[in-house]
Amino acid sequence: MPVSAERRKQFRQIGHNLKPVVMVAEKGLSEGVLEELNRALEDHELIKVKIAINDRESRKAAIEALCKTTKAEVIQEIGKIALIFRAAREPNAKLSNILR
Repeated sequence: MPVSAERRKQFRQIGHNLKPVVMVAEKGLSEGVLEELNRALEDHELIKVKIAINDRESRKAAIEALCKTTKAEVIQEIGKIALIFRAAREPNAKLSNILR
């Protein structure tokens, strides 16, 4: 389900103060990275991911692959940082960046 423009704006405001939770290096999306991404998205719903790839097209492809694999949606991309969102099955108010 696509995120509305109003909700996207709220997510960008929340994401401004977040630090990257997961870092993807030159090796790309390994099983460990995907496992950590899924755990972080389930816990926090809205996370920042740092993509440490210098080539702009490769970085964009990595973000698209990451979102397709985790069924998440890109909220914002700035440089090497992507803000992504996926609604949790069972939101936890203590961990979620959305419900705080």
